[in-house]
Amino acid sequence: MSENGNKILLVEDDQNFGDVLRSYLEMHEYDVTLAKDGQEGLIAYHKGNFDLCVFDVMMPKKDGFTLAGEIREKDKLTPIIFLTAKSMKEDVLKGFKLGADDYITKPFNSEELLYRVQAILKRSSKHQDEQEDIREFDIGSFHFNYPLRILSYNGEKDVDDRKLSPKEAHLLRMFCLYMNDVLPRSEALTKIWGEDNYFTARSMDVFVTKLRKYLKPDDNIEIVNIHGNGFQLLVKKQEEVE
Repeated sequence: MSENGNKILLVEDDQNFGDVLRSYLEMHEYDVTLAKDGQEGLIAYHKGNFDLCVFDVMMPKKDGFTLAGEIREKDKLTPIIFLTAKSMKEDVLKGFKLGADDYITKPFNSEELLYRVQAILKRSSKHQDEQEDIREFDIGSFHFNYPLRILSYNGEKDVDDRKLSPKEAHLLRMFCLYMNDVLPRSEALTKIWGEDNYFTARSMDVFVTKLRKYLKPDDNIEIVNIHGNGFQLLVKKQEEVE
């Protein structure tokens, strides 16, 4: 395990080049998993919990764009860097449309990749720190005070303030941080229940049902199940309601 705790998934079909990049990053205390094609990379991604992905674009079995697209369907946050021999504007735009965080054109030296990795991880860490500072949320007609675990309703209906349990509050806060986006089931289970297995998943389902009941007074709020992925807290904006 690396001293800085950052795990990188490197997917590169040129074995020699991949080995050089992995060795260089490991010299700088990164924990690197190297896969030789997109298909192998997807398997490695599902097995690990990575802080950053580095994908070559042109690969056999599954190219880097396809791999990134499949990952972005379930994971919007893990930073992705593309490596490519092409510098065509269309390829660059395609990469960023898929949710890339950076794009490096070959040939490049290992030091350049290192600096890009360090910068992206620093930005990603800062974003997470900023999220950790958020303590109160507006959810449609509700106001949620996370430190006090109080869910208040500001609508016309006679709904009393509700004091949530610690797990209810933690889960609702995660939903709020991912509002209108997919909250991966595995991330919620790992952070709140400590592990992702059948029993903790069933427990989470119970808590989601409770939160749905609490938020029911506002017809513009819905927690939907995204099959095989997680849940989504959908909150209609005022202009959508009108």
